[in-house]
Amino acid sequence: MATISIDARPTPSKKSTWLGKRLALGVTPAGLLLAAIILISLFFHLYNIGGIGDANTYYTAGVKSMLQSWKNFFFAAAEPGGSVTLDKPPLGFWIEAGFAAVLGVNGLAVSLPNILSGLLSIPLLYHLVKKQLGALAGLVAALVLAITPVVVSTDRNNTIDGMLVFTLLLAAWAFILAVESGKRRYLFLGALLVGLGFNIKMLEAFLPLPAFYAFYLLSSKTGWGRKLLNLAVATLILLVVSFSWAVVVDLTPPDQRPYVGSSPDNSEMSLIFGYNGLSRLLGNARGLFGRQTGRQPGGGFNGLPNSPGGAGFPGGGFGGGVMFANETGQPGPLRLFQPPLANEMSWLLPFALLSMVLLAFSGRLRLPIESRSQQALVLWGGWLLTCVIFFSMAHFFHSYYMIMLAPALGAVVAGGFARLGQARAPAGWLVVAGSLVTTLFQVFPAQVYGV
Repeated sequence: MATISIDARPTPSKKSTWLGKRLALGVTPAGLLLAAIILISLFFHLYNIGGIGDANTYYTAGVKSMLQSWKNFFFAAAEPGGSVTLDKPPLGFWIEAGFAAVLGVNGLAVSLPNILSGLLSIPLLYHLVKKQLGALAGLVAALVLAITPVVVSTDRNNTIDGMLVFTLLLAAWAFILAVESGKRRYLFLGALLVGLGFNIKMLEAFLPLPAFYAFYLLSSKTGWGRKLLNLAVATLILLVVSFSWAVVVDLTPPDQRPYVGSSPDNSEMSLIFGYNGLSRLLGNARGLFGRQTGRQPGGGFNGLPNSPGGAGFPGGGFGGGVMFANETGQPGPLRLFQPPLANEMSWLLPFALLSMVLLAFSGRLRLPIESRSQQALVLWGGWLLTCVIFFSMAHFFHSYYMIMLAPALGAVVAGGFARLGQARAPAGWLVVAGSLVTTLFQVFPAQVYGV
């Protein structure tokens, strides 16, 4: 019976490939191509940047309010009077407020941290993928990240998702170093970075965490007992960093701080596990105590007194249906493969799934995993699958949250692309078939749905 076989030889070093050939001033072709990709991304990020206006006006107003007083700054107040907070933790908005304090409160100033994060994520992803799969794969991953529509559109805003992705890529870097060096301080650094990501976007930062833990557990050469102990300590660091600000807020007497926006009971913990937690997955936007979240004492939503609540939202609102269904469609296994999400970042998803098969058969499976390709599968494939499963099931999120899949999508696609020249039959035919399916997938929504 025929078997799938991929050349398991180590990825050639940059010195043995044309991409790593030294040119004038020590520059390599890979470096020049990476610079070109970054410039392309810079053009996309800044093209007609004045058209963003005040960006997300809710968050821009919050940044302006945070500059009114240190109390407003610390608690991320949504309005100058400091009566209610934003519906997210403060770290990303602290950074935006710093830029606004220097450049003034405007759409470009508050969006600039996300634009810079998006640009810096490109060379960072290149570096991480190159370490595991070679320079060619690194360039492909960087290109995918640079031109994925949802990445560019989300970075050109102040919704803090760009900063979250960059922070999680830094965490991936730390976990890779922990495996390569065997030093647990890098594992603890990775946990700390994920905790900082939590203080940017709460539980969304935990989406790649199962992949990070699995990567360390299955790839590190440290003894099993020591690995489990190290992960336990890392988890403690993660939880302390993640919940430190929320605990301080909840321990502050309510009359000495703003009301926690979008929470049912003026509690950050309810906001974390309710409106920004279980309600995202289960729908109905209900908090821990079964009460409708998002409503403040004044009747508004997210601290905005004139904003809609209840069924006024597109796609069914709180009362029934799926919130923002016009952005995300209906939950189900095919959700990411059909409009409206298919045109956001799913355009390469069929090839990514095939690439995971190629990476899985790139060498004999041993524990701890030594094959760089299989390590990449655990790290990036795990990140991708976790996000695919969550966003296929979740009832309540915005379409721009799909930026969370982009780094992993780029890395997995790059892994499959880098194996094109190493594939043996019948794997080569699988690659051709996967490429054809991917092309047809991109054409089908455009022809049938006009996306």
